[in-house]
Amino acid sequence: MGTKRMLLVAMMVGLLLCTPLMAQGQREAGGAGPVDIELWYGAAITEAGPPPSDWVGFQIIRDKLGINLKLTALPSNEADQDVKISAAAAADNLPDIFMVRREVWLRLVKQGMLAPVDDLYAKMPVRTALQYDADSIGFTTFEGVSYGLASPGSIAKNEGVLIRKDWLDKLGLKVPVTLDDYMQVMKAFTFNDPDGNGKHDTYGFGAFIEINNFEEGLGRRMDPFFGAFGVAGTWNMTKADFGLNVRKGKYYDAMAFIKRMADDGVVDPNWLAYKKDDFRAAWKQGRFGIMREQNAAFAATSNYAPFDKNFPNGEWIVIDPPKGPEGKQSVGVYTSQYRVYAISDRVTAEKKDAIARLLDWMSSKEGYYLLGWGVEGVNYTLDDGIPVAAGVPDPEYAFTGPKGQPYTQLRNMVFYNGEVELTSRYPTYITATSGKEMSALRVLVDMQSRPWTAAIASDTLPPPSTDLKRFYEQGVTEFITGRRALNKANWDAWVAEFDKLGGKAWEEEARSVAVANGLLR
Repeated sequence: MGTKRMLLVAMMVGLLLCTPLMAQGQREAGGAGPVDIELWYGAAITEAGPPPSDWVGFQIIRDKLGINLKLTALPSNEADQDVKISAAAAADNLPDIFMVRREVWLRLVKQGMLAPVDDLYAKMPVRTALQYDADSIGFTTFEGVSYGLASPGSIAKNEGVLIRKDWLDKLGLKVPVTLDDYMQVMKAFTFNDPDGNGKHDTYGFGAFIEINNFEEGLGRRMDPFFGAFGVAGTWNMTKADFGLNVRKGKYYDAMAFIKRMADDGVVDPNWLAYKKDDFRAAWKQGRFGIMREQNAAFAATSNYAPFDKNFPNGEWIVIDPPKGPEGKQSVGVYTSQYRVYAISDRVTAEKKDAIARLLDWMSSKEGYYLLGWGVEGVNYTLDDGIPVAAGVPDPEYAFTGPKGQPYTQLRNMVFYNGEVELTSRYPTYITATSGKEMSALRVLVDMQSRPWTAAIASDTLPPPSTDLKRFYEQGVTEFITGRRALNKANWDAWVAEFDKLGGKAWEEEARSVAVANGLLR
């Protein structure tokens, strides 16, 4: 049987199963036929395209829920998403329900353009139990009213410090613990030819600049070294010591250690020029022996394969971040990541109830598997209750395949980092070249067990001005590269200039927001 025919049969079966519920869905919709709901969604795989017009989900949603669902994918780039939503708001033409970044969401709330959703939580018992709790509801609450539905987003604490164990073994070194241990190992990895090729082509540590508004000026890849001094991330989110870490004395000490790394030549010298893809290509080519990396970017099948091919005897292991002079250590900061969907204030009560029905169905077993993996027997099969891509008639239509991916573009609306999806997302496998057993899920659990610094809701604090942000990020980089001499006098002068440009005012503005929203712990 051809794949298209199988898809048609699956759709017909779905229609037969849901026919008895058609009348119920129409009654709930008011008996006047399907309700039109326009949804702007964040695509799971932007390059794969939207669900096709023959997607069985459209018919199930129409017949079971009384909803005619109209889908539009938001741009993949966050800035472009903001522009699209802001333009729609300016024209007073927001869709019924749409994904939105919190900064834009807050502006729309203040403009009175979003509907309150407190009444919807009780109308979505299945979804609310799985996706919404006090923290997520608080994330979308403004002046005591919830104006958005915040679902779990990316997995927290999914990065870790990794080291080449095969290099340690070759050089007779132990896993480093303290900052001094790390420096010793980084020097050995740089100067003692750990790959045995007789060339000076390896470095102790690899990184690249990756920054957001809760990870400080040198970015998350350097955070383990700031964590050793108790100043990981942009913000200290404790009641006792809230503020910008860059304004604290221990930040200078962390900078001095990283400057020593740069001066001693143990950091891959390309780290300031690398983009993410360059960095990941570099570790797969054996360029450095210690790094902070994400679990799937390291251990997922396709991501690990180049390293496995290049170094079949190579081995990375997760280790604790370095321990500083006062015993502090941290991989870095973490915060709760949420994916916010808001509802236009222009929706009718009928549409609002229809949206609740839609979202609750999405989180039902039927919706969860259909949106998350597709049609059983076509896009996935079950292995001990876990959806897998193996065993489908046409691998291209598997949920991992190029023709199957459009059918699961809404999976970000149902996934909540539950056991089923994590096991399905990160299956255990045997590498093609070396025959090693690998599991990105085991790596994730290991990474999450290491020391981290909570910075919950730090990503909701006001960002700096463009000029201040540029001064901050350029300044710390210039100290590391030597364009500015790093000594205490120069550092204190730079911090004073930072404050003059608005650093202290930024901190005080953030303090007001943090206190008003009960963010400090």
